[in-house]
Amino acid sequence: MEIQGGNIVSQIKRLGDRIFERILAEKNIDAFNGAQGRILYVLWQEELISLKVLSDRTGLAPTTLTSMIDRMEASGLVCRTLDGRDRRKTLLALTDKARRLQQDYLEVSERMTGIFYAGFTDDEVRRSEETLTRIYENLKRYN
Repeated sequence: MEIQGGNIVSQIKRLGDRIFERILAEKNIDAFNGAQGRILYVLWQEELISLKVLSDRTGLAPTTLTSMIDRMEASGLVCRTLDGRDRRKTLLALTDKARRLQQDYLEVSERMTGIFYAGFTDDEVRRSEETLTRIYENLKRYN
């Protein structure tokens, strides 16, 4: 048996990103792209977090995030603010513009979930999520 899990996951990521971008275009959503959507998703869950926390939650490298946050700040989606407890630390917050985009993102995300799991039973979805989580946890141990 030839094991190709890593290759399959990479292909899923690339194809999923392309489909996500296409759905954004179909819905005329141009305020953010797929990668920025991941950042927004984390900030919709919890604002006023550091770049390090955002990096951990998105899986994006801090150097990658810095330039993305710069672009998102320039387009009015996020803002940086000083931490009241530690002035050396910068925290990230959403703008009102970004908050208004949450429903659009959720609709696109829901459609993606439907595409991902088309034809799966609830049990198959659960088992797939459990397996992917285990793979992710294995990889995190080596990061």
